[in-house]
Amino acid sequence: MRFPMPVQSRLVALVAAVLLSAGAAHAQQGAKKNAAPAPAAQPAPAPTQAQADGASGQPGWIVRCTSASRDAPLECAMEQNAVLTKTGQTVVLINIRIAPDTRTPIALLQLPLGLNLPVGAKLQVDEGKTFDLQIQTCENRGCYASTPVAPDLLAALRSGKQLRVSFQNMAKETIAIPMPLGDFAAAYDKIK
Repeated sequence: MRFPMPVQSRLVALVAAVLLSAGAAHAQQGAKKNAAPAPAAQPAPAPTQAQADGASGQPGWIVRCTSASRDAPLECAMEQNAVLTKTGQTVVLINIRIAPDTRTPIALLQLPLGLNLPVGAKLQVDEGKTFDLQIQTCENRGCYASTPVAPDLLAALRSGKQLRVSFQNMAKETIAIPMPLGDFAAAYDKIK
């Protein structure tokens, strides 16, 4: 098919423009792949003790119940979290639920990224015995440790005034987050 010269030159210009724009878009995609991640995408380092002192939690333990369907039994859990007031970053979230098969309490802790993983985390009620937790996995929201709650830990939580969750940041500084236990026993009675 033969086009008159003005139409042919417009067609060539159109094809060239399409190819150039596709090439520019491809170059931008390549630049995005090779560029360093945006600062917001990088994990935030674990807070220092001074930052952790600015952590605040919701007032007390919250109980939540869900069911897979109307006919299914309710599954309840209690939780408390501490967040940095300046950034809203979760520093510690503790979730305790009763395992349906064993009827024993299970604790799940969410901790911030940037931890010294081999050291793990520690739980201590008031000035009592320290319970060691192994950090099991990390993902973009934080690092996680899960453990059955031993009877002696449960008794201490029910009667204690303050739970102290501690861990180390990458600089091997220990960070201790206090979590009030004033209404722990009442919340636990609702989930068991």
